[in-house]
Amino acid sequence: MRSSTLFRRINRHPVQPHTARQLPKPVVHEVRVPPVDSIVEFGAYVQGQKVTSEGIVEALDLVREYNTAAEGGPNAFVWVGLHEPEAPEVEWLSEVFGLHPLAVEDAVKAHQRPKVERYGDSLFMVLKTVAYLDHDELTATSEIIATGEIMVFLGSDFVVTVRHGRHCPLTLVRERLEDKPALMNRGPAGVLHAISDHVVDQYLQVADLMQLELEEVEATVFADVSSRDINRIYHLKREMLEMKRAVTPLLAPLAALPQRRVIPQDMREYFRDVGDHLSRVCEQVESSNELCSSILQAALARSNALANEDMRKISSWVAILAVPTMIAGIYGMNFDFMPETKQIWGYPAVLALMATACVLLHRGFRRNGWL
Repeated sequence: MRSSTLFRRINRHPVQPHTARQLPKPVVHEVRVPPVDSIVEFGAYVQGQKVTSEGIVEALDLVREYNTAAEGGPNAFVWVGLHEPEAPEVEWLSEVFGLHPLAVEDAVKAHQRPKVERYGDSLFMVLKTVAYLDHDELTATSEIIATGEIMVFLGSDFVVTVRHGRHCPLTLVRERLEDKPALMNRGPAGVLHAISDHVVDQYLQVADLMQLELEEVEATVFADVSSRDINRIYHLKREMLEMKRAVTPLLAPLAALPQRRVIPQDMREYFRDVGDHLSRVCEQVESSNELCSSILQAALARSNALANEDMRKISSWVAILAVPTMIAGIYGMNFDFMPETKQIWGYPAVLALMATACVLLHRGFRRNGWL
């Protein structure tokens, strides 16, 4: 009974002949490699002092071994600095330090808004950098403010900085911290404070330079304005908006940063101080932006007023010259019966009439301010 039932099931679903299936192509993953060309500097810091290590992995092992043996808590960390790294290099660091894939993707692609995000026990912060570019002559294609980015991965025993852009290097920040072991001994949070304070100080310097640029333009607007000056003001307005987009979005994340659990209690006051400096910069950028808008409106109004003055002068001279033109046109019609055409004094009388009419019109226009 069971065999017949099994036989019917097999006949109902006959076995299909074996056909060759096309195997899927193997997925080729990009090999993750340690940073070589993009690494600026790395080091392990114990009690504020830099210790030698062969590589990043060895430095991290040394730091974690020291923090495990330390009785007073973790006070050693690794600081790795990169400049415009490739994706395999950052992915290699993500395996070493346990970085979140979303943060790694943001660090590689760049062009991110200023923000602070928490991934587990680590912190990811994006800072926009600005730099003032000197220029001899401002043209439509010249650049006044250059922007870049600094991404900071912050953990309990590591700091990884990824910088995009040629300006605002962190070499001076690292040297200043290394010269003062007490500052370096603050740990990763101290490094993050030094970087954010350095970036905000750059904001303040660029804002002051832009303020001087606007004051110079403002002085020229009311002296003599031309289309070239209007183009310069519009260019400054565009650069001010670029700086505003770089500075203003950082205000809220930096204000909330002292509330993060990753930031030690003794470091929160320092971040509040940086937030106060950033608030001052935002207020100055906003006032400079409004001043630039006012200067642009004043320049356009001044240009229109000058154009109206020129039109009044042209109209006045056209009206003055229209009188002798009209008289000469009438007496040039060559009719036989016209007033005073046969008199000797007719021609001088017509000339005197033209001159008198022109003088009276000229005096009238000057009295009204048209000439």
